[in-house]
Amino acid sequence: MRTVTYGGACSLDGFLAGADGSIDWLRFSPEVGEIMATYWKDVDTILMGRKTWDFAQAQGGGGGADTSGMQSFVFSRTLSRIDHAGVQLVNEDAGAFVGALKRKKGKGICVLGGGDFARSLFEADVIDEVGLNVHPILLGTGVPAFLDAKHRVKLELRECRQLRSGCVYVKYRVKHARGAAKHARPASRAP
Repeated sequence: MRTVTYGGACSLDGFLAGADGSIDWLRFSPEVGEIMATYWKDVDTILMGRKTWDFAQAQGGGGGADTSGMQSFVFSRTLSRIDHAGVQLVNEDAGAFVGALKRKKGKGICVLGGGDFARSLFEADVIDEVGLNVHPILLGTGVPAFLDAKHRVKLELRECRQLRSGCVYVKYRVKHARGAAKHARPASRAP
């Protein structure tokens, strides 16, 4: 089964961006570049919610990774279409869609974006890893990395690395609850 990974760069207090969407506090370094290059080699699918899609388009569609040749899915209840080659709009239940996608042949699946979209995937218990580059700053408010998934998500530390930039890279494996699919509440639709 394919691995679904959620994460990105965040402040120590758990925000992916400032309240105004600012990311000027991010510290990019050669070490981070190496971590990203290694990660992206094993990924062929990108998932994001509508808010992240809007932000990425406003930033020029970038994100530092070469996403050519990757499958990209945008989950939204409000968009009726996306006019961008290689990007598929998904209006159905995010958890069920990602669960089915995990069973298809392919490489890793990357979840980009904030806590709204991630919450629906944690709630459906389809995220397998969490990777964070924690920055030494307290933003106080902003785009949260995590929101209430309606249940506790237990994690197992797989990697922890102090970076010369003052950041800490951590990677966790999600400890899926046995029979979680039977007991979990139905996943919310994509944000």
